[in-house]
Amino acid sequence: MRHGDKIKNLSRTKAHRDALLSNLTCQLIQHKRIVTTLAKAKALRVYAEPLITKAKENSTHQRRIVFGYLQDKEAIKELFGAVAEKVAGRPGGYTRIIKLGARVGDNAETAMIELVDFNEIYGKTAESKAEPAKRTRRAGGAKKKASDEAPAAGEETKAAE
Repeated sequence: MRHGDKIKNLSRTKAHRDALLSNLTCQLIQHKRIVTTLAKAKALRVYAEPLITKAKENSTHQRRIVFGYLQDKEAIKELFGAVAEKVAGRPGGYTRIIKLGARVGDNAETAMIELVDFNEIYGKTAESKAEPAKRTRRAGGAKKKASDEAPAAGEETKAAE
């Protein structure tokens, strides 16, 4: 029984699991999205999101805490630089997991995990959906109105004569 055991072990020892999650987090920070198995993506979300929250406060203490987890100077620079700027106003939920289906070789369920604020596709579609003017299905409706106005204008000219 696993009562109260909330850690996803991923069939690895503690040291192997920490190394795996650290490397996946570094790659996520550098590339903004990665494709992995669904189980690893769910474990990565729990591991990476508190680190991103710590990066919102750019202090030496927070940098040292995060460096203890990641051990990668380039990832730390990116996290406390570009990533922290984008997520500054967000209260949480920095990652999104999208299921991709089964992997060909071993039929493992794959997923893409990405940083929410770095996805331009969803932002553009939301803006583009709001921008277009309303269209009606009656294409002739505008022509009828114009034709209705034309005789009225012709009547006015007759009345003026």
